Amino acid sequence: MGTTQLRIVGAGLFFLSIFLSGFWLSRSGKPYSVIIFNIHKLVSLAAVVFLIITIYQINQVAKLSAIELIASVVTGLLSLGTIVSGGLVSIDKPVPAAISMMHKLFPYLTVLSTAVTLYLLLSRK
Repeated sequence: MGTTQLRIVGAGLFFLSIFLSGFWLSRSGKPYSVIIFNIHKLVSLAAVVFLIITIYQINQVAKLSAIELIASVVTGLLSLGTIVSGGLVSIDKPVPAAISMMHKLFPYLTVLSTAVTLYLLLSRK
């Protein structure tokens, strides 16, 4: 397995860690445990940065196809939406039900989009 494949698998594992720590955090209930909450935030930040760097480096070696670029942008936007909605849900004040619903839906969409993006990047020729 080459460096690119290892980086992509690493990005996938990061996103799996975000998902699992999010479940752990939601099951711990409010007020959130500071340790679990910070682990979730830091792993999320590290994963997004790692994925951006990986996609940038892959693009430097061989330009992304239109579908790979679109999948990457959609993944980035969904990640941003997940992070923003998560930040809003974590504050002590009540949030609109739509924000709460977004944070319940966006992680699944982000994982799906990330899986598609990683599949496209792994299967490039």
